Amino acid sequence: MESDTKELSKILTQPNILRLYLFIMVAAAIVYAVVIYTPLYLKEAIGADPQLNGFVLAIRLVGVVLVSAFGASRVSRQLGQARAIALGFSFMAMTLATIPVLTQLYLIVPAAVLFGVGFGIITPNLYDALAIESPPHLRTSVLAIGTGFNSLGQFISPAFLGSIWSSAGLPAVFYATAGLAMVASFVSLVQMPLKR
Repeated sequence: MESDTKELSKILTQPNILRLYLFIMVAAAIVYAVVIYTPLYLKEAIGADPQLNGFVLAIRLVGVVLVSAFGASRVSRQLGQARAIALGFSFMAMTLATIPVLTQLYLIVPAAVLFGVGFGIITPNLYDALAIESPPHLRTSVLAIGTGFNSLGQFISPAFLGSIWSSAGLPAVFYATAGLAMVASFVSLVQMPLKR
């Protein structure tokens, strides 16, 4: 048991594992920001009621579920995990950057789906990468800690982005999260020694 704890500690300090945890945290923070701030923006920009806001958030989930179930592994096989994760973050960044200029529902819906596609590519690939990097007898612990980083991202998101919102307004929140997603995309390409 003590040897497992020491081995787990050693694994958790590996740069690639730490990067994966950071990516999980960043992805969660971005998604949580979308859940919190998109309804506020849509209400402000187009007078969206709770039903429309719920529809836009639900349409993102459709993209997440479909791609996670049917497309993420295919994208990973074709591009490699590092590029697949970079692509997912890029999709999220593109849609986040467009939110402050979208005022027509026929444009908002495809952007919401594309955001969901990006997140749907990222999540299974990050957890798969964690599983690959973990020895079988410690895999459950390593993945569980990843779930903890997901929760940490959700916790940090409103604390960090709330100050941006209060000082610079809603558009700045989306531009900041788009920038964060692009940084994550770039780091995935140049820093992650995953299956390429």
